[in-house]
Amino acid sequence: MVILCMVLVLQMFSSCFCSNVSSSVSSTCQLQRQFHVNGIHKTGDVVLGGLFVFHLFSVLPEFSYTTEPHEPICHGFNVLGFRHAQTMAFAIDEINRNSNLLPNVTLGYSMYDNCVAVGVGFRGALLMASGQGDHFLLDNNCRGPPPVLGIVGDSSSTHCIAISSVLGLYRVPMVSYFATCSCLSDQERFPSFFRTIPSDAFQVRAMLQILNRFGWTWVGLLISDDDYGLHAARSLQSDLAQSGGGCLAYLEVLPWSNDPAELRRIVNVMKKSTARVVIGFAHESLMIHILEEVVKQNVTGLQWIASEAWTAATGLQTPDLMPYLGGTLGIAIRRGEIPGLRDFLLRIRPDSDPYNNYNNNIFWEYTFQCRFSPPPAGWLDTGRALCTGQEDLENVATTFLDMSDLRPEYNVYKAVYALAYALDDMLQCVPGRGPFRGHSCASLQKLQPWQLLYYLERINFTTAFGDQVSFDVNGDALPIYDVMNWHWLSDGSTKVQTVGVVKKSASTGEELTMDEDRIFWNFDSKQPPRSVCSESCPPGTRVARRKGEPLCCFDCIPCSEGKIKNFWSSPQRDHCIPKRIEFLSYHEPLGICLTTASLLGTLICTIVLGVFIYHRSTPIVRANNSELSFQLLLSLKLCFLCSLLFIGHPRLWTCQLRHAAFGISFVLCVSCILVKTMVVLAVFKASKPGGGASLKWFGAVQQRGTVLVLTSIQAAICTAWLVSSSPAPHKNTQYHSDKIVYECVIGSTVGFAVLLGYIGFLAILSLLLAFFARKLPDNFNEAKLITFSMLIFCAVWVAFIPAYINSPGKYADAVEVFAILASSFGLLVALFGQKCYIILLRPERNTKKAVMGRGSNKYNT
Repeated sequence: MVILCMVLVLQMFSSCFCSNVSSSVSSTCQLQRQFHVNGIHKTGDVVLGGLFVFHLFSVLPEFSYTTEPHEPICHGFNVLGFRHAQTMAFAIDEINRNSNLLPNVTLGYSMYDNCVAVGVGFRGALLMASGQGDHFLLDNNCRGPPPVLGIVGDSSSTHCIAISSVLGLYRVPMVSYFATCSCLSDQERFPSFFRTIPSDAFQVRAMLQILNRFGWTWVGLLISDDDYGLHAARSLQSDLAQSGGGCLAYLEVLPWSNDPAELRRIVNVMKKSTARVVIGFAHESLMIHILEEVVKQNVTGLQWIASEAWTAATGLQTPDLMPYLGGTLGIAIRRGEIPGLRDFLLRIRPDSDPYNNYNNNIFWEYTFQCRFSPPPAGWLDTGRALCTGQEDLENVATTFLDMSDLRPEYNVYKAVYALAYALDDMLQCVPGRGPFRGHSCASLQKLQPWQLLYYLERINFTTAFGDQVSFDVNGDALPIYDVMNWHWLSDGSTKVQTVGVVKKSASTGEELTMDEDRIFWNFDSKQPPRSVCSESCPPGTRVARRKGEPLCCFDCIPCSEGKIKNFWSSPQRDHCIPKRIEFLSYHEPLGICLTTASLLGTLICTIVLGVFIYHRSTPIVRANNSELSFQLLLSLKLCFLCSLLFIGHPRLWTCQLRHAAFGISFVLCVSCILVKTMVVLAVFKASKPGGGASLKWFGAVQQRGTVLVLTSIQAAICTAWLVSSSPAPHKNTQYHSDKIVYECVIGSTVGFAVLLGYIGFLAILSLLLAFFARKLPDNFNEAKLITFSMLIFCAVWVAFIPAYINSPGKYADAVEVFAILASSFGLLVALFGQKCYIILLRPERNTKKAVMGRGSNKYNT
């Protein structure tokens, strides 16, 4: 079919050429080949196209490159499709008589029969887009209004996908009245496609609201093997999974042909399933076959839900099927009223239009079961009388004149008016204020379809029936559906009545309104059925999922105190109580205090860093190795911030990051302290005679390198730990029977011990070096401060280990956070407290003489 469509495109669009044969002959654009497709036409200043189903079947000829293609043979007259086309004709006639809409412009139409075949519909669309005459005159530049400005149709999603894929390249507007596939909402693929019927995405959501309304969580799904059914199935599965409100018991694709073996298999699946609700997302022609098999196997007790494709199908409302289909709930296109349509249809006569006699004659023969010409000799059908053309339509029972249920017709009516209003807005454009290049406007003489497309995207009008018509960014109209119910009456007749409405509005969103008292239920109880995979668990039991089955299917297991993961039994053991989940939270007092302390420490580090940067040229900052001081303050900020990873809901990434961040931050901090201590010793040694050579090992580059190497070792330890046995969140039920403690297990105890041990090793080394340097002669000996800070640091972490081991659950995290904060505050106050005091409050002591003088005198004496 794709190859056929491409051939048609090449022949129709590529064969139209412009030739200038002589100055006396006007320029013409000539079609090299023309397809003859059954249609209805009316001339006008602007012509609108239409694609409808006049016939239900077609026989497509072989198509080759070497022979002339023969025309398709269509048969099986479709009276409703013919009424759809006449509705378009009526709407155009009504617009032409309306002096307020498109004044001085006469609309015409070209409507073609698609015969329910993609190839035939495609031919009709290309004829409308390229012109149906053998020759049509244009100006000298081969420019003029397009043969058809916009198309109303087609009736099938598959047809619209194929046709819009090509027409979209030329921005020819196409407004469908019946194509519902959600895929057509993709404006990148179909930039010129619009529709007045809601998409299947909204229809699926409407069905889900019905399922939720009656508590049906276990349903079967039957779909057609085309874009209509397959996209609906994907949407239904996706929306069910997202809502968590139901599951599919089975999904079956209906065969296109009457395949008895496949139909028996599908019905056997339906019989064996416990699902009592079945959704049919397929065309009427496919549903009839499966329903005949349902009758043959006498499968009763099912609640059917019909998609809009067969909700109003009178061919399924037969005495044989209604015992099984009675009570069906269906999604139907919005019903509307079109005043004057019936009188317009009554004016149809075989000889009323010389250009459209063929279709009128077929309609007349179908309606009155007569013939306009006697059958050929030997023809079997000799029972029909000859038509006179004077038969009275009002005296015959026909659905053609039934105005009580105008649904697709109402969408056709809105589609025609949408194109008309867009054209009217375009013609009212004021030159110099237009939306196109240079603020220009479009004109009928040089009209392009893409110009109408601009206005079609922005139309907004209200029909005489009171419905607002506008298109969103996807080309979809404001969605609204009626909910129908098949009522099987006592006399054997059928009544399909509206029992609800589902619609979407800008203010309230999607909402379902139903009158449940009017619903007919085809069950002895006269109540909606139950359709669940597993009933709710009784008191004293809990839900246990069945492996490999949908979420709706589960077993009920008795609650047992202390043995169930997420539940524990009440004291009376008559119901299950969900266990409380406990962890160190940001919302509890302990978590709030620790978080506040962490942020406060971070803030103080930032302030101290700002003070040191601002006073970086003063003696007290320069005398204490300003670069290492800045690195030390940054590492302390990281220490304070890493404590936040221990607070909150444990997750895999926080469990993995918390100890790694803690270990690397503290090693960076202690490494800076260790290097500072080593520099103090080196400076003291260099001040002695012959000791100047020792300073060459402690330059700025060596200091940075030492800190980097020492920190890299800890990073390697953390990496090995995370790769070999990473920490992970764990739900611990051993501490308490009524609660679950959510904690991070450290994974490898050896890894955690090595991480702490390396920090301890560097801290003890710093303590020893600082202790040896504490009595160095200096007025401001930083080694004393380092010694004091390291004593605090080591004391905190020595006390941490037993406290951490003996603290259960969230209190272990609290102990670790407290140790981090206490040691960080100890280092911050001990190393920078006195310096900030002198810088801010005793600036007279922040001189070189005050810092170094007295210490030098002592040394010299």
